[in-house]
Amino acid sequence: MSTKITFIIDNPADPEAFEAAYRDFEGSARQLPRMQRFEAGKVWPKENGSPTPAYRTVDMYFDTYDDASAAVATAEAADFMDQLKATGTTFMAPFTDVKDS
Repeated sequence: MSTKITFIIDNPADPEAFEAAYRDFEGSARQLPRMQRFEAGKVWPKENGSPTPAYRTVDMYFDTYDDASAAVATAEAADFMDQLKATGTTFMAPFTDVKDS
């Protein structure tokens, strides 16, 4: 069964500064070993003008839970996590069991 790590990144205090740092974060995140697929997206603004529930999402797909767990324990993962933490923006990153349809 595939495993996906989804980073749900909260709204930053300074979106321009976050976007400048995000480019490096994404480049580093793409270097994780054994990652099969990478997807990133920016959350659409809400129609009623209220704040978005999150700012960005990043999905990283791996063949197995063990591959995902090993990948986040690497120097590459430490690099991109340090970059994301340096933005001061909070996030969560659950691992999910992906069921093929």
